[in-house]
Amino acid sequence: MVLSKGFEVEVYTGTPTGEIVGLSDQIVEALDGFVREPDSRNVEYTTAPAHQYEQLLCDLVRPRLRLRQYLQTLGDYTLVPGSTLPLAGSDRFYRSDPENPYHTYIEQTYGTKVVTASIHINIGIPDPERLIQACRLVRLEAPLFLALSTSSPFWGGTVTGNHSTRWAVFPKTPLEVPLFTSHRHFIDWTETQLLLGKMQNVRHLWSSVRPNGNHRPYDLNRLELRICDLVTNPLHLLAITALLEARILQLMDDPNLDPLLSSDFKSDPQALADLADANEQAVAHQGLAASLTHWQDGRQLLAQDWIEELYTEIWPTAKQGGFSCFLTPIHEILRQGTDAQRWLTLHQQGQSIAEIITAAITAMSVTEFELQDKLCKPITV
Repeated sequence: MVLSKGFEVEVYTGTPTGEIVGLSDQIVEALDGFVREPDSRNVEYTTAPAHQYEQLLCDLVRPRLRLRQYLQTLGDYTLVPGSTLPLAGSDRFYRSDPENPYHTYIEQTYGTKVVTASIHINIGIPDPERLIQACRLVRLEAPLFLALSTSSPFWGGTVTGNHSTRWAVFPKTPLEVPLFTSHRHFIDWTETQLLLGKMQNVRHLWSSVRPNGNHRPYDLNRLELRICDLVTNPLHLLAITALLEARILQLMDDPNLDPLLSSDFKSDPQALADLADANEQAVAHQGLAASLTHWQDGRQLLAQDWIEELYTEIWPTAKQGGFSCFLTPIHEILRQGTDAQRWLTLHQQGQSIAEIITAAITAMSVTEFELQDKLCKPITV
């Protein structure tokens, strides 16, 4: 058994030297499949749900290559990796749609804290109660997926001290999100937040993981993991997705993995939610080296060690599903470090932030074109 999977990819546009430039207005007019974010300096595309990882790989790469070709028609522009504004521009908002009242609210309420780039991973789960159950488990383990993806140690030309500055500053909304005990609980809670004005609309739930669907909160069909920084290497992203899918499949085979059934804190859902939030902030600060509290028994362990344990635990499930080969880059990430780790090491060795981002821009482009040559047919704009 395999589940359907899809991605929402937010990425910055800019110059080959790392200056972020707002071009989304022109992009969405010229290219199908791309949509605006409130700030014009990043743009989003979404992949269609697919079951096979080979298809997902092409679906990730091909839109970016189309976008790269189009950017060259506008000037010497490219795609910029990372999940925060690395060099400058964090002091003001560049509106992509000045007439949109929701964008006005976002700018006035949050400012440039929301001008970030990220990956949202969607996993199809048509049964709403199973979906809510999966959200509980993934909420408790979401920090591990952030740890594998950190790519925002810089902000406005400075080293922030965080591996994911994006998640450290991002305005999680509402401030307190419970561990939902049922679909009915999620419906009632959402309706209450809307009545109180804590959410402006049903999309205004900005947490690490949320139930999603065509008519939220009533008609749900997928889990959306929102915590990950932008992962520019498609093979690394597929590995992170395979880890997530295998964990959800494992839960489906063994419902006792539900934190409300198998945790020492199962009698206190709020304590579990607080534990998850604390682990998220620890990882945002220290990445794979963060010391975390395990939701099952309260023991302390490093994020990297927890990921190793989880990898071993879910491997048989991934092998049975026929996608275990896509998991193997997890070991590469743990061995070589995330983008944030590698960039911070280069900075400690004397490279400037501008030099690091410039080299990362080139590496991102090279990887995508190599994958096109190996796996995908040539594209045309």
